[in-house]
Amino acid sequence: MYNWSTDTTELKKDPEKYAIWRLEQLINFGLNGEKISERELRRYWDKLEIDEARRQTLEILLREKS
Repeated sequence: MYNWSTDTTELKKDPEKYAIWRLEQLINFGLNGEKISERELRRYWDKLEIDEARRQTLEILLREKS
């Protein structure tokens, strides 16, 4: 994942904020060959600020896996 506008070293000092930021970046801007951890996605689901259409799609996928 490439991000040139955020100081990730500062974000990494707060693991929860970093995990949420990273998930949002992967979902909103592409995976670039990475995979999203289902466990992390479920853990931070309520805190993620993502597009509603993406949220609905991911919700369907998560329900199918349950």
